[in-house]
Amino acid sequence: MIHTNIAITFGAVYFISSVFATWIDPSLLDACPGYNIANPASQGSTFTADLVLAGTACNVFGSDLKSLTLNMSLENRIHVKIMDANGSRYEVPESVLPRPNATFGGSISSAAIQFNYTTSPFSFTIYRTSTSEVLFTTASHPLIFEPQYLRVKTVLPPNANIYGLGEHSDSFRLPTFNTTRTLWSRDAYEIPTGTNLYGNHPIYFEHRTTGTHGVFLLNSNGMDIKINDTESTDGSVTLEYNVLGGVLDFYFLAGSENDPLEVSKQYAEVVGTPAEVPYWSFGLHQCRFGYTSYVDVAEVITNYSEAGIPLETMWTDIDYMDGRRIFTVDPSYFPLDRMREIVDYLHTHDQKYVLMTDPAVAYAPGEGYGTYNRGSALDVWLKMPNGSAELALVWPGVTNYPDWFHPSIQDFWTTEFGLFFNTSDGIDIDGAWIDMNEPSNFCVLPCTDPFQQAQEMALPPPRTAPPPDPDTPIFGNSSSIASSSLGKREDLLNPPYAIQDAAGNLSALTAWTNATHANGLVEYDTHNLYGTMMSVATRAAMLARRPGLRTLVITRSTFAGAGAHVGKWLGDNFSSWQEYRLSIAGMLGMAGVYQIPMVGSDICGFYPFMRNHNADTSISQEFYRWPVTAQAAKNVLDIRYRLMDYIYTTFHQASLDGSPVLQALWYKYPKDTSTYPIDLQFLFGPSILVSPVTDENSTSVTIYLPRDTFYEFLTLEPISGTGANVTLTNVDFTEIPVHIVGGSILPLRVNGTMTTTELRQNDFEIVVAPSAAGNASGRLYVDDGVSLKQTNGTTALTFDYQDGTLSVNGTFGYNLGVNVAGVKILGVDQSPKNVSLAQDLQRLIALQQYFPIAAPRDL
Repeated sequence: MIHTNIAITFGAVYFISSVFATWIDPSLLDACPGYNIANPASQGSTFTADLVLAGTACNVFGSDLKSLTLNMSLENRIHVKIMDANGSRYEVPESVLPRPNATFGGSISSAAIQFNYTTSPFSFTIYRTSTSEVLFTTASHPLIFEPQYLRVKTVLPPNANIYGLGEHSDSFRLPTFNTTRTLWSRDAYEIPTGTNLYGNHPIYFEHRTTGTHGVFLLNSNGMDIKINDTESTDGSVTLEYNVLGGVLDFYFLAGSENDPLEVSKQYAEVVGTPAEVPYWSFGLHQCRFGYTSYVDVAEVITNYSEAGIPLETMWTDIDYMDGRRIFTVDPSYFPLDRMREIVDYLHTHDQKYVLMTDPAVAYAPGEGYGTYNRGSALDVWLKMPNGSAELALVWPGVTNYPDWFHPSIQDFWTTEFGLFFNTSDGIDIDGAWIDMNEPSNFCVLPCTDPFQQAQEMALPPPRTAPPPDPDTPIFGNSSSIASSSLGKREDLLNPPYAIQDAAGNLSALTAWTNATHANGLVEYDTHNLYGTMMSVATRAAMLARRPGLRTLVITRSTFAGAGAHVGKWLGDNFSSWQEYRLSIAGMLGMAGVYQIPMVGSDICGFYPFMRNHNADTSISQEFYRWPVTAQAAKNVLDIRYRLMDYIYTTFHQASLDGSPVLQALWYKYPKDTSTYPIDLQFLFGPSILVSPVTDENSTSVTIYLPRDTFYEFLTLEPISGTGANVTLTNVDFTEIPVHIVGGSILPLRVNGTMTTTELRQNDFEIVVAPSAAGNASGRLYVDDGVSLKQTNGTTALTFDYQDGTLSVNGTFGYNLGVNVAGVKILGVDQSPKNVSLAQDLQRLIALQQYFPIAAPRDL
């Protein structure tokens, strides 16, 4: 029996909409005939077959396709692809996500995982070669393949540890009781739990004591992924894909029996390793939606300096725009000459500037709006079925959406960035922030008159404060601190299977799903790609504007592979303790699973992307406004800046092989079952354990310490973990508990500074934190921090400590221009009677022009 569930949620700008989601008795779907295999053929590491409908069509959400094709290839992973045998169907374009090369060169029997199938009815199984352990199987659950509904279902062990299937704000380990993860991009104000959010990543990792593997479905159509432990008597967990179109394009990642990091690296081989970001991007960023004028912005910069709190980058939200129109400034509130003055001031003080850019362009014929006129001349707007440009409703009022598939779209976007953000007479930004790119739409369905709705909603919003005097002095005395589309379809707007979209109808609060791109693709298929395609275009525009320099682009909406181009902020969260806790899980998903490591929320000191940001509906929250937050910021930033090169090295390694920058504890302790649900502690890289206080007004936190040696970061006191909880007491409101993992060597700067430029002029100290066995290792990577290609060389060192000897090896190509001021060996019972420099350290002395070393200070 089919039912429709109805729920109420809040959408963008507080619109109320209904959610209609389809539920059908699983037994009815399992009674469908499935398919039989015909014409199987194997050649080396590939297998092909025809799939023929095995009986009377089920036709549950449309007509069952009678003939399919199956392709399987064994690479460093298993690639299984099921398609319509009689015609082309939409697939994620390779221009958006290039396919990985097949790299398997060994014998089939030597592969880490294997593919097996049954002929009638067809099912397939993925199992681990060494143990025959089943990782994924469709046995007992027939394949359903209809024009607008695809269904694949597998069975997992009881209490399965499943991570991924985002973007979501649920726990990092997904619940297995009656859980639906919906993938359909939406403007998700307040990022509620249990709903679809801004981005889509149809990848999950499953971790077992016997190993970790991954499953990636390369499909951008809307989908529900249902996880349930109530359909069997033994507690087994079912995982079921319900997809609105496209093809079934699975990548099965073998992972490893012992090292969960391997599955992350294998996923990076499929979707790309993360883009390297500039060194300065790891500093503190400050923003607010609600700065009323350029005077506000300048005062914030000045006040941070006067308070002694490091501010690396100043940001400005859409407040600066004229009528909320992108690539404009309000001449009264944010005049161009004063904005250029702010940028010049920042750059003179080794600081940076970032501005917001949305995708939607104000519909303004005859109004002299250059961006609209140039876009219309190139005809780059997303189109309705009748050929007219789609009209949406966003911050400027009635708008057009750029079509990221248009052949002229990159030229258009690069031109607009070059005209508005140029160094000679524009605003010389150092990075870009892109938002509203799900794409968001405020127009309430049926949206027959967006112009009328714009008037009713007062879009663009009027200014609520008088403009400042255009000659107001700034930066003086500080103010007081107070392919072709799917063939014939029944309905692109209302498909017969309704996913659990929290906005309601598929087109609710976004672009129409029957809107058409220049290449003939429709939003029904490509909707989930919109944010990532804008991200790629924006990064290219920034690289063209600043040739040879890395850039920072932060986006809201993402799809698989976005991290190869941009970073991500977790969206419009509220400043609540519950959302703080969930943001840690969200960060672990992005950095630990989806390969988007430059991620953060508003705000925390140990997110990779650290930005203080809040909305115009609340009071200003810059750190300097209260003594306790000012001191907390100073404390945390001092630790962060001392760790900056460790963080930078960790990101560089991620760019090489996909090693996750942030790790849940089970990544490092895979056999310790107590770590599997933990998502309030995390590892920043391999060596830093962060265990924040996450309860309001608390000065204590209970944390889990696996069986290992740890060292408190500030006191350097050793702690022996016993695989049990430990309660830390007297944790001040200005502190975050941080520990060094035993077995680590950290290259730290001797102290924090006000900017990263100043930081790079500070000496290093090497901190050796031995394991219980007395060993330790670490890395340091240094380059100029800004260039795409390192013409001045790079320095890449490995540190190794064994039997009381510290060895340093590597390449010394980049001149750091600072000293090693000292070496600290932790966990030593008594001071050594003598200290000698081993050959490797003597080598360092001989190469002082690259990495000078002073006399050891704290041995």
